[in-house]
Amino acid sequence: MELSAKIEALLFFRGEPVGKRELAKMLGSKDAEIEQGITELKSKLENRGIALLEKDDEVELRTAPEASELIEKIRKEELSRDLGKAGAETLAIILYRNPVTRADIDYIRGVNSTFILRNLLIRGLVERVQNPNDQRSFHYKPTFELLAHLGIKNISELPEYTSVQEELEKFTVSQKAEEEDSEKEHA
Repeated sequence: MELSAKIEALLFFRGEPVGKRELAKMLGSKDAEIEQGITELKSKLENRGIALLEKDDEVELRTAPEASELIEKIRKEELSRDLGKAGAETLAIILYRNPVTRADIDYIRGVNSTFILRNLLIRGLVERVQNPNDQRSFHYKPTFELLAHLGIKNISELPEYTSVQEELEKFTVSQKAEEEDSEKEHA
């Protein structure tokens, strides 16, 4: 598989900006090779519905600017729909585990949450901030708009805040312990 195809696959899988150095590390390539792969990928994506965007030292797959009218129309339709069970579930995790990474959200839910997170970001219910412990990932947090919509001034005012936090923590710890035990049995 060509390097540009590998870059495309990783960016699609991550669904968020990825640093060029991180790409080099993940793919076992040199910085110059990554730059060449990015250039090739940009060329392959010309006149397509997807574009490769660069900002500082990060790259991300996004819809092409030429598709903005179509995307805006669909976005408005999405915003008019209810959040649904998956959206409410993801929002609850973000509220009670604030701040939380996408990996942790996916782990708790047991499924990929990229689309749901994008929907919550578009609606202005959550925000994405750089993870101070890992520059390769982000934390998701509730916005002030969400708190106002819920009629609370502080996250701790959520119903059963402390007990739900404790239960989520117990769940995560027990699931990870079960995985480790399973890995030891299969080793």
